[in-house]
Amino acid sequence: MLRDEEVYAIGTITRTHGVRGEVAFRFTDDVWDRVEADYLLLRIEGLLVPFFLEEWRFRSDDVALLKFEDIDNVDAAVQLVGAEVSFPKALTPEYIDEEDVTWSMMRGFAVENEGQYIGTVAEVYDQTENVLLDIQTPDGESVLIPAHEQFVLRADHRERVLYVSVPDELLSLNAKDN
Repeated sequence: MLRDEEVYAIGTITRTHGVRGEVAFRFTDDVWDRVEADYLLLRIEGLLVPFFLEEWRFRSDDVALLKFEDIDNVDAAVQLVGAEVSFPKALTPEYIDEEDVTWSMMRGFAVENEGQYIGTVAEVYDQTENVLLDIQTPDGESVLIPAHEQFVLRADHRERVLYVSVPDELLSLNAKDN
């Protein structure tokens, strides 16, 4: 059985879809599609339960419709609504080809600035040419840092850590003050 530290959350089952047992899955990371995974882990009554994928299709940039094996009707599918969906770190590639990486994939990544944990990527603002990462700090503050090669050193996709080198002055700016 997988433990919590061996997986990471990638989304939530939000509702049923149709009568064949499909569900809508709002995701923050499409890793299951990039590695062609056979299953996803759903948290059911506190336990991580594997559900094997029969088929899926993307509905939008952050929603996919999933059909799991042995979930063949609305009654079975409704039991999955609200479940957190996780993915095993062991199946995640440590590095991803640069041309396949998007900044939105960094949501949920821990952020380390020169070896010190500063928070988690809560949101990615990519509507303009200057992409910003909204970092939620442990004390509940929100700090924006530019998603730029000058500051972002590398990303470990398996451990979900973004390594950055950001000047203290930039970190001290609070997103609420901008």
